[in-house]
Amino acid sequence: MERLTDKITMTERPKCERCGKDSIGIQSFGYCLAYVCMEHADNILLALKPGEKQVYGECYFERFDTADH
Repeated sequence: MERLTDKITMTERPKCERCGKDSIGIQSFGYCLAYVCMEHADNILLALKPGEKQVYGECYFERFDTADH
């Protein structure tokens, strides 16, 4: 089964959906997925290294690789 994020190819990093700053990653709590910046990221996302992903049940966190920026 493919994930939505497996299909995403970006030429530009998306903006934070809460404030418009450059996003550092994606966080999903079940059905709600959001691109977030440092200020609006959950602590789990902030703890990830660049390029790292973490899944906890229905929650998904992906920190963008710094080389992608």
